[in-house]
Amino acid sequence: MNIHKIITGILIVSLTGLTAYIFTGSHDSEKVIESKPVVSSFSVSPEIPGEVRFCGERIDLTRYNAHEGIDRELTSFTYQHSSTMLLIKRANRYFPVIEPILKRNGIPDDFKYLAVIESNLDPNATSPARAIGLWQFMESTGKQYGLRITPQVDERRSVSQATEAACLYLKEAYRKYGDWLAVAASYNAGMGRISEHLSRQNENSVLNLYMVEETTRYSYRIFAAKLIFENPYKYGYVLQAENLYRPIDCKEVRVTKDIPDLIQFAQDNGITYLDLKFFNPWLRDTKLETRGGSYTILIPNKNRLFYDGSNTYVHDRRWVVN
Repeated sequence: MNIHKIITGILIVSLTGLTAYIFTGSHDSEKVIESKPVVSSFSVSPEIPGEVRFCGERIDLTRYNAHEGIDRELTSFTYQHSSTMLLIKRANRYFPVIEPILKRNGIPDDFKYLAVIESNLDPNATSPARAIGLWQFMESTGKQYGLRITPQVDERRSVSQATEAACLYLKEAYRKYGDWLAVAASYNAGMGRISEHLSRQNENSVLNLYMVEETTRYSYRIFAAKLIFENPYKYGYVLQAENLYRPIDCKEVRVTKDIPDLIQFAQDNGITYLDLKFFNPWLRDTKLETRGGSYTILIPNKNRLFYDGSNTYVHDRRWVVN
């Protein structure tokens, strides 16, 4: 599909809709014309589905709280244009890392959308409460699930290591609840709080619980992200292959000895310190002490660090137009 034809089509549909509204959709068309809109575009409420599939289960969205909950989040994602577009671009780089780890651990693929809403797919994301990384672990929780956090290392910022840790939590929560929707809600509120709410309110579904606003919105934000990612064009996002951030090939270097100067280490491996930090954001210092352990450092292929017209990798064909 030619991009110019798509844009032309969108403009025609918008103008047609506006004309129809002005001349047939108003009881007083003359007043509408006299009002002379001062904006160059109009916002349309997105279509709200009656159901969504999450982890293979059908979730009914027709109850008033569910309908209005998904409406709020889907509208937000639809009209946060720059943020939502960047999410799709970043997903092309990070979903190829996240998805195989989820699959290997028996976690439904839909849980990749937790990383989307937790961190905007930013490995360096830091919340006001000091939760860090793609999966937004607090320091104590990160250590509980096996992440190394020291003055020199913070594996919460490692995409692969943090995803492995998230899987450990998700499996533990599923053993407790046997319900993936409750597992997702517990990732935000904690298992103790979700269990207490389910018990005290005598409910089986987290969607019918009275909870703090952030947790109440959490499930619907996941659903909205899934809907947008499965059909970006439907919600007004037009991307081509070259717009997406491609994965960059990296060599894995296993380190078992201290590295006194990571800047020199980067130069010795033919990359800049900037490159080293970007692909290994878990490195917190200019040196690395292994303390008897081992670490895997990613060294990017320096020949793949440039956008040169060959950036055509598309992880999900639904994200782009031809």
